[in-house]
Amino acid sequence: MGNIFEFKQFSVNQEGCAMRINTDGVLLGAMTDHSNVSSVLDIGTGTGVIALMMAQKFPNAHVYAVEIDKQASERAKENFENSSFSERLTIINSDIFQWENDMRFDLIVSNPPFYINSLHNPDQRRKVAKHTDVEFFQGMFKFAADHLEQHGSLQIIVPVELLDKLIEEGKSNGLHLQKQIDIQSFTDSQPFRSILSFGRENLKLVQDNFIIYKERSQHSDSYKTILKPYFLAF
Repeated sequence: MGNIFEFKQFSVNQEGCAMRINTDGVLLGAMTDHSNVSSVLDIGTGTGVIALMMAQKFPNAHVYAVEIDKQASERAKENFENSSFSERLTIINSDIFQWENDMRFDLIVSNPPFYINSLHNPDQRRKVAKHTDVEFFQGMFKFAADHLEQHGSLQIIVPVELLDKLIEEGKSNGLHLQKQIDIQSFTDSQPFRSILSFGRENLKLVQDNFIIYKERSQHSDSYKTILKPYFLAF
């Protein structure tokens, strides 16, 4: 994959970014769903791709994107400025937990670092981008509890192994799992990611699954449908 990834309504320059555009990110961006969205926060925006997808999906929303890595935040800023959504996109180069603000958001999204307690990548920038400890998720849920509007939603994509831990962490911050979409490569394979939606209301859990491929190297119709508004290939 080259440095420039062309979407239907914007392009993303990935040069110098520790984490490039990946399936997790575009699935979260495409499958995020919420009503009456006027403010969105993308935690750990990287190249800015999810924030750009949010700006396309929610045409009346202002999208804020926080990124701790300075080089990545500068690249995201460039991508934002080169898009037709530039007036509705704001980049913040900061650790999310050190970003002092009193804002509230209708929607908070994140393709967060993960692999808790796993072997950390020796490259420091990729380590920050791709790995974390349990404290990150504790902090993220606390931040969401403090900054979500009353009917706001926190939506994240994570490995299925983290599900129980995150449900408990959400509850301890007054956020309940409201929707769970399990991601599978094929119909006969086990889920490897889950898109989780948390909110303040303790609603009946909505569960679904999503298949990426109908056969090897051939995307499912569902995958093509949700990414058709974004991908040139579809």
